[in-house]
Amino acid sequence: MQEVTEKAIIVKNVTKTFNVFYDKTNTIKERILFWNKSKKEVRTVLKDINLTVNKGEVVGLIGVNGSGKSTLLKLMTKIIYPNKGTLETYGKLTSLLELGAGFHPDFSGRENIYFNASIFGLTRKEINKRIDQIIEFSELQEFIDNPVRTYSSGMYMRLAFSVAINVDAEILLIDEILSVGDQHFQEKCFQKIEDLKNEGKTIVFVSHGMSSVKRFCTRTVWISNGIIEKDGETNSVVDTYLKATE
Repeated sequence: MQEVTEKAIIVKNVTKTFNVFYDKTNTIKERILFWNKSKKEVRTVLKDINLTVNKGEVVGLIGVNGSGKSTLLKLMTKIIYPNKGTLETYGKLTSLLELGAGFHPDFSGRENIYFNASIFGLTRKEINKRIDQIIEFSELQEFIDNPVRTYSSGMYMRLAFSVAINVDAEILLIDEILSVGDQHFQEKCFQKIEDLKNEGKTIVFVSHGMSSVKRFCTRTVWISNGIIEKDGETNSVVDTYLKATE
């Protein structure tokens, strides 16, 4: 039992497939005339993946587009589920994948902080304690009581990131934080990730930016065509990946 408590994420024999339909009929007439013409392809995105992430590790997931790394991250957060195998997480988890997915456009930024933070499991009392911290991090003080529909995409993402990063989770799943806001805010996000790393949080980090992977990750997993190509020390894995994809 002690061994399990030292693990943050255990991925065991996980396979994930998706159905892809071609020549899909749209009208009743087309369905009658071409009832046997639609083609379905079963696409295997992950093939029998095994991966263990220990508590306090910062693990990078790298690979070309379509390799399966973001799918694996979504499986970890239980947005989707595997066709085969099991995936267990140990500890409170927050994901920076679908940022702002719970936001309501007609409510203010402040109201959406309460809604979104409650999705992450915080009570109203807990949100009250940290709402000033969330607003300050987002740098949206003068806009916080305006409807979210009036926000630019950058403002929207800044607020969403600020909520997700301030919920005191033990495990963070992050997908391309470089897409959040302008250069100043990106660096602020990076510094926050650095602070969480130093606090001993478990972080799984998907990125195409190898400098970011080298900056944060002590261990990196290269996924290629749905399988783990290499798993080990970050510099070694990144250098091998870059040589293979030149």
